[in-house]
Amino acid sequence: QVQLVESGGGLVQPGGSLRLSCTASASIFRFYAMGWFRQAPGKQRELVAGITTGSSTNYADSVKGRFTISRDNAKNTVYLQMNRLTPEDTAAYYCNAGLSRLPGTYWGQGTQVTVSS
Repeated sequence: QVQLVESGGGLVQPGGSLRLSCTASASIFRFYAMGWFRQAPGKQRELVAGITTGSSTNYADSVKGRFTISRDNAKNTVYLQMNRLTPEDTAAYYCNAGLSRLPGTYWGQGTQVTVSS
Protein backbone atom coordinates (compact mmCIF):
# COMPACT_ATOMS: atom_id res chain seq x y z
CA GLN A 1 0.00 0.00 0.00
CA VAL A 2 1.32 3.41 -0.99
CA GLN A 3 0.05 6.55 0.73
CA LEU A 4 0.54 9.93 -0.90
CA VAL A 5 0.41 13.27 0.89
CA GLU A 6 0.32 16.50 -1.10
CA SER A 7 1.22 19.96 0.11
CA GLY A 8 1.94 23.40 -1.31
CA GLY A 9 -1.39 24.52 -2.67
CA GLY A 10 -2.90 27.89 -1.95
CA LEU A 11 -4.05 31.20 -3.34
CA VAL A 12 -1.78 33.00 -5.77
CA GLN A 13 -2.17 35.97 -8.08
CA PRO A 14 -2.07 35.54 -11.86
CA GLY A 15 1.52 35.36 -13.03
CA GLY A 16 2.68 33.95 -9.73
CA SER A 17 4.27 30.63 -8.84
CA LEU A 18 3.65 27.70 -6.54
CA ARG A 19 5.45 24.45 -5.88
CA LEU A 20 3.47 21.37 -5.01
CA SER A 21 5.03 18.44 -3.19
CA CYS A 22 3.86 14.86 -2.86
CA THR A 23 5.55 12.53 -0.42
CA ALA A 24 5.00 8.80 -0.57
CA SER A 25 4.95 6.54 2.44
CA ALA A 26 6.76 3.65 0.83
CA SER A 27 10.47 3.23 0.22
CA ILE A 28 9.60 1.54 -3.09
CA PHE A 29 8.69 5.00 -4.45
CA ARG A 30 11.53 4.80 -6.96
CA PHE A 31 9.75 1.94 -8.76
CA TYR A 32 6.61 4.02 -9.46
CA ALA A 33 5.77 6.39 -12.24
CA MET A 34 4.36 9.56 -10.70
CA GLY A 35 1.94 12.11 -11.99
CA TRP A 36 0.02 15.24 -11.14
CA PHE A 37 -3.60 15.45 -12.18
CA ARG A 38 -6.04 18.29 -11.68
CA GLN A 39 -9.78 18.68 -11.61
CA ALA A 40 -11.65 21.94 -11.87
CA PRO A 41 -15.33 22.23 -10.90
CA GLY A 42 -17.54 20.71 -13.56
CA LYS A 43 -14.61 19.29 -15.50
CA GLN A 44 -12.99 15.90 -15.81
CA ARG A 45 -9.77 15.09 -14.05
CA GLU A 46 -6.84 15.57 -16.41
CA LEU A 47 -3.18 14.68 -16.44
CA VAL A 48 -1.01 17.75 -15.93
CA ALA A 49 2.44 16.15 -15.84
CA GLY A 50 4.01 12.74 -15.45
CA ILE A 51 7.46 11.42 -14.68
CA THR A 52 8.74 7.90 -15.16
CA THR A 53 11.08 5.96 -12.92
CA GLY A 54 13.85 7.04 -15.28
CA SER A 55 12.77 10.70 -14.92
CA SER A 56 11.37 11.05 -18.43
CA THR A 57 8.61 13.64 -18.34
CA ASN A 58 5.48 14.56 -20.24
CA TYR A 59 3.14 17.50 -19.93
CA ALA A 60 -0.31 18.62 -20.94
CA ASP A 61 -0.10 21.13 -23.78
CA SER A 62 -1.71 23.76 -21.60
CA VAL A 63 1.17 23.75 -19.10
CA LYS A 64 4.20 23.11 -21.31
CA GLY A 65 6.89 25.70 -20.68
CA ARG A 66 5.28 26.80 -17.42
CA PHE A 67 5.20 23.70 -15.20
CA THR A 68 8.05 21.36 -14.31
CA ILE A 69 7.72 17.96 -12.68
CA SER A 70 10.65 16.40 -10.85
CA ARG A 71 11.31 13.65 -8.37
CA ASP A 72 13.70 13.00 -5.50
CA ASN A 73 13.84 9.27 -4.87
CA ALA A 74 15.91 9.75 -1.71
CA LYS A 75 13.03 11.74 -0.21
CA ASN A 76 10.20 9.69 -1.76
CA THR A 77 8.89 12.98 -3.12
CA VAL A 78 7.66 14.32 -6.43
CA TYR A 79 7.35 18.04 -7.11
CA LEU A 80 5.38 20.22 -9.46
CA GLN A 81 6.83 23.66 -9.99
CA MET A 82 4.15 25.91 -11.47
CA ASN A 83 5.11 29.27 -12.95
CA ARG A 84 3.16 31.99 -14.77
CA LEU A 85 -0.07 30.73 -13.28
CA THR A 86 -3.37 31.79 -14.80
CA PRO A 87 -6.95 31.58 -13.50
CA GLU A 88 -7.42 28.58 -15.82
CA ASP A 89 -4.96 26.67 -13.61
CA THR A 90 -7.38 26.87 -10.70
CA ALA A 91 -8.24 23.32 -9.65
CA ALA A 92 -7.73 20.62 -7.08
CA TYR A 93 -4.39 18.98 -7.80
CA TYR A 94 -3.87 15.30 -7.11
CA CYS A 95 -0.73 13.24 -6.90
CA ASN A 96 -0.86 9.78 -8.47
CA ALA A 97 1.42 6.75 -8.47
CA GLY A 98 1.44 3.76 -10.78
CA LEU A 99 3.74 0.82 -11.34
CA SER A 100 3.49 0.76 -15.14
CA ARG A 101 1.41 3.70 -16.34
CA LEU A 102 -0.69 6.64 -15.28
CA PRO A 103 -3.20 7.00 -13.84
CA GLY A 104 -2.04 4.38 -11.41
CA THR A 105 -3.64 2.83 -8.40
CA TYR A 106 -2.73 5.32 -5.73
CA TRP A 107 -4.06 8.84 -5.22
CA GLY A 108 -3.35 11.58 -2.76
CA GLN A 109 -6.09 13.54 -1.04
CA GLY A 110 -5.62 16.59 -3.26
CA THR A 111 -4.50 20.14 -2.69
CA GLN A 112 -6.36 23.22 -3.89
CA VAL A 113 -4.70 25.76 -6.15
CA THR A 114 -6.57 29.00 -6.71
CA VAL A 115 -5.27 31.66 -9.08
CA SER A 116 -7.07 34.92 -8.59
CA SER A 117 -6.41 38.61 -8.16
